[in-house]
Amino acid sequence: MEVLMDKEQIKQIIPHREPFLLIDEINELEVGKRVVATKYIKEDDFWFKGHFPEHPVTPGVLMIEMLAQAGAVALLAMPENKGKIGFFGGIDKAKFRRQVVPGDVLRLEVEITKIKGPVGYGKGIATVDGQKAVSAEISFAVK
Repeated sequence: MEVLMDKEQIKQIIPHREPFLLIDEINELEVGKRVVATKYIKEDDFWFKGHFPEHPVTPGVLMIEMLAQAGAVALLAMPENKGKIGFFGGIDKAKFRRQVVPGDVLRLEVEITKIKGPVGYGKGIATVDGQKAVSAEISFAVK
């Protein structure tokens, strides 16, 4: 898959930093409309130390955060949002359908469905090898 932005380029758009920068690359981007990002799930990712040492599984809430960070790239890449931060406004209709484990490659797709002033809405889906892992509707405020 083509890499439009690596982690260093992503950091120029969103304020997240390690260990909480949870996307590795941007593969497709329609500024203000749609984004596709990738997260490579590695055995040494910080959450596996406690979730769960005997059976490592990526927490669902972190996958929702990965979708949010991808969506933030689409929104904060808009010239009028340069230097701003996107804050969660809500999570709705979240569904977790597959465990995500070390070695998986998570494809994160977010479509921005509506922007009204500083508030926006999006639909996200994360997949591994074409299998749905999580889907959710998210809302956010840009400040």
